[in-house]
Amino acid sequence: MSSTGAPQTSRAPEGCRFDLASRYYMLCDLNATWGIVLEALAGAGAVTTVVFMVALLVLVCKVQDSNRRKMLPTQFLFLFGVLGLFGLTFAFIIRLDGATGPTRFFLFGVLFALCFSCLLVHAFNLTQLVRGRSSLSMLVTLGLALGFSLVQDVIAIEYVVLAMNRTNVDAFSELSAPRRNEDFVLLLIYVLLLMALTFLMSSFTFCGPFTGWKIHGSHVYIAMLLSIAIWVAWISLLLVPSPGPKWDDTILSTALVANGWAFLFAYVGPEFRLLTNQREPTDYPLEDAFCKPQHMKPNQGMENRAYFEDDMSQGRGEIGDTLHAPYATHFQLQDRTPQKDFSIPRAQARPSPYKGYEGRKEGS
Repeated sequence: MSSTGAPQTSRAPEGCRFDLASRYYMLCDLNATWGIVLEALAGAGAVTTVVFMVALLVLVCKVQDSNRRKMLPTQFLFLFGVLGLFGLTFAFIIRLDGATGPTRFFLFGVLFALCFSCLLVHAFNLTQLVRGRSSLSMLVTLGLALGFSLVQDVIAIEYVVLAMNRTNVDAFSELSAPRRNEDFVLLLIYVLLLMALTFLMSSFTFCGPFTGWKIHGSHVYIAMLLSIAIWVAWISLLLVPSPGPKWDDTILSTALVANGWAFLFAYVGPEFRLLTNQREPTDYPLEDAFCKPQHMKPNQGMENRAYFEDDMSQGRGEIGDTLHAPYATHFQLQDRTPQKDFSIPRAQARPSPYKGYEGRKEGS
């Protein structure tokens, strides 16, 4: 971040109006085309982000999956953070002074913390869904994203207030370039922690039986992988003395634009493509999965014979006289055979022919 110099009294560079303030020269100087290119990319990114935000509001009623619908407020908040990144690019193209200094130090970490917090909550929610567990509610996801990002807000406010000594807004431009760059990176330690946690959490989304949610996890994973590469590049270039302080603004503004477009291409675009897809039954556990007994010895053969009545009736001669009640329990109904008599026969005396005889003739 280049330091503030004395007000320029020379004529405006080619491409700028003669009455334009010198702090805005990088926005129109044709001899320093990096400012114009980054300005165009940041403007296009801001317009694209606004289009995505409007499309998200329009497609709310067409989202059929309830778990995708729960993430819509958090994703809208993420788009708001991406829009802020593109807007903050202009604060780095404009020359560092008392107005842009506090804006740079405060909003850079706050906006990235907001984006990474939204991705962290989404990744955590996906780790639950990919394992067949219930997802977080809409208010919980939104509250967690805001809560994680508020930590960086507190850190940035404390640093800016202490650095300015309450009223000195030119404190940032008065610092030497190496000291200013070191403070800028140290202020982002919490954001680096959020990046590491989000990347680690997104890698956990690939472990689970429900593969449909792994696609969403890959979007977060790729977005974080690109973000880490961009951050390693701009921090390395900012802290090494070889490019020189005059390239500090170029490095930081390029990092903002590159990371903003990485979010749009790797995360926002693919998520919109899957937003209105129908609910896939294979992405969820069965409704009675939690009611089934666990750790039971598996049966060898058919689990329920009631649905195979026709096959069993054909082989009745081999199985026996087993009767099947359709849609009944696993207890089978059987015909009772008559009980056989296995008792030992006993000898019985024959009745006497003289039984009932009284010695009188008939008719007497």
